[in-house]
Parts: sequence; C-alpha cells; structure tokens
Amino acid sequence: MEFSGLYRPNWMTWILRTTLPWSHTTTAKCRTNQLSGSIGLRIHPGKSKMLKIKTGDIQAMTVGGKPLEVVENFTYLGSVIDHSGGTTADVRSRVVQARTAFKTLDKIWRDRTISTKTKIRLFNSNVKSALLYGCETWSLNQSSLKKVQTFVNGCLRRILRIFWPERIRNEELWNRAGQRPIREEITQRRWRWLGHTLRKPRNSITRQSLQWNPQGKRSRGKPRTTWRRNLEEEMKASGHSWRDITRMAQDRREWETVVRGLYPLQGERL
Repeated sequence: MEFSGLYRPNWMTWILRTTLPWSHTTTAKCRTNQLSGSIGLRIHPGKSKMLKIKTGDIQAMTVGGKPLEVVENFTYLGSVIDHSGGTTADVRSRVVQARTAFKTLDKIWRDRTISTKTKIRLFNSNVKSALLYGCETWSLNQSSLKKVQTFVNGCLRRILRIFWPERIRNEELWNRAGQRPIREEITQRRWRWLGHTLRKPRNSITRQSLQWNPQGKRSRGKPRTTWRRNLEEEMKASGHSWRDITRMAQDRREWETVVRGLYPLQGERL
C-alpha cells in the first residue's frame, strides 16, 4: 500500500515514500500544481513547507520556480508533526496550550465562592480538552505520559488548594477531584477512535493505515514506541486479539461495552 496524498478544500498534504524515485515525487507535485491551477487554485510557495522525516539529503522541491522552505516541524490540523516522526513535540505543545488555558482561568480557581464541582467541570471542558486534543493517535512513551500526568496533578492541586507542606498521594488527589489516571483516559479515547476507524470501509486510507507495514530496515537499538505497539500492549492486557476487536468494533454497543470495560469506574465521580 502507498500513501500518495491527502486532500481537503483548504489544505493538502503529501506523504511520500522515500523508496520512490525522487522524479516521481516532483512529477506528482507538478501535476498537482497544474490540475489545481486549471480550476483557479495556486500552491503558495510561501505557505508551503517541506519536512524530511528520518531521511538523508534530497533535492529541494520548488513551486513556480521558488524553493520550498525545509522545516523540522510544522502544525497540521492542530497537531505538531516533527522530523523524528514521533508525537513528543505534539505532546509538549499540548501541555503548553493547556497551561495557557489554565492560567487564563486563574481568577476562577482562586474564587472561594465557586464550588469545587464547578471548577472541576470547567477544568475538564476548558483545560483537559485542549490538553488531550488528538491524543487518540499519540504514540506515548513513559516520559511523555509523565509530562502530561504531572501537569494534570499540578492543576488539580491548585484547584483543590493543596499546597506545601500538605502532602497527599496521587490516588487520593484523583479521588477527591473525581479524576482517573491520564493513561486510562487516553487509552479509552484511543479505543473509541479505533472502533470508529474499524467501522470505516476497507478501502478507507485511515483504516488501511492501522495495519500499514512500512518496508525497510530499522536502525539498531530498542524499537521505538509507536501507536501500534501501544495498542498491542493494551490488547494483551485486555485479552483481546486483533481479530476480536475488528469483529466487536462493528457493533457500536458491544464496542462501547469493551471500551468501558478497560477501566471500570471505581468510586463516586464529581
């Protein structure tokens, strides 16, 4: 399987295999420029970027005779894509944006006339929504997961007014705030998105990408953390095989039961 391009009215992204001859890439780009130009659309060189993911030096790509800027990362549909091919940069960006959202509501967190229940609801809707945007496709390692959880814990302690020298365990903090470990939330979101994707037609590029196996040899050392490896660990822990989840995902109600069963709610939530 080959990814050639993704299209939408206002944006376009090419994902090209480095194993293809560079002439194929430039030909595809030129053809796209010609076709879009025939209906009054022009590729703007100043707004177009070129990102190389773990590849050697390649020729510069030009549009209208002007070379495209080569960048190490760029924001695409709200998510940060960088040259490493991972999601570490995106996680870091999400934390920064969520921290900004949290500071914007600082007057509310300090207001003693507002109930804790209301503050937590605002935290979930205004801060966590910014923090976990796109988390369904994150390939999380322990470092990134710890960064996200540490931020959430800090926010909850601020909301619940738990300051030094008072110390409580994280489990008690989550129980007071009606929260659960961030790993559980991300996992359930990932599985809900997975079910939605598995119900797409078999020729859907999104569904095909779940089992896409890039060719070639990886570099030496420990295998990198990937989305698929995250999922396989979760499948193993839940006792499900790929065939099982593909079948169960076709029934929305059955799949929702599976997702909820990953981490049953314990205790009363705010």
